[in-house]
Amino acid sequence: MDLSTLLKPAAVKVLTNVTSKKRLFQDLADIAHSAYGLDATQTIDALQERETLGPTGVGHGVALPHARLHGLTDVVGVFLRLEKPLDFDAVDRLPVDIVFALFAPKDSGVEHLKALALVSRTLRNAETCTKLRANSDPAALHAVLTAAQGSQAA
Repeated sequence: MDLSTLLKPAAVKVLTNVTSKKRLFQDLADIAHSAYGLDATQTIDALQERETLGPTGVGHGVALPHARLHGLTDVVGVFLRLEKPLDFDAVDRLPVDIVFALFAPKDSGVEHLKALALVSRTLRNAETCTKLRANSDPAALHAVLTAAQGSQAA
């Protein structure tokens, strides 16, 4: 499993006006719908339901919202860089500007966890996050993510 199979270039965006977690989930659902054909309402509901179990802001300006969805056959991702950091109730109480959402089949089990671990490992790398924060081009962001993950495997 690698990021290039989880994340389509069309699912990488830079957003300028996200003002709430609710709005962020709507944007994630809209992008997941256009990139992967996911049902936007089901996606929002699943993200909100997961978030009630505990915030998915993992610290250092990074959030990893994730959800399991009916009708999905593979784990897929959406990456967002927020130009204006958003309060996300993160564990370190810092606002979030890097968001990598994962969507997995309802019965995915270990594949979902492997994908979450892969994304988490990639975004724990401070150099990778610095490069992501320095870019506003979605194609460049996709390249940074897939290159970073490749270099960590070596």
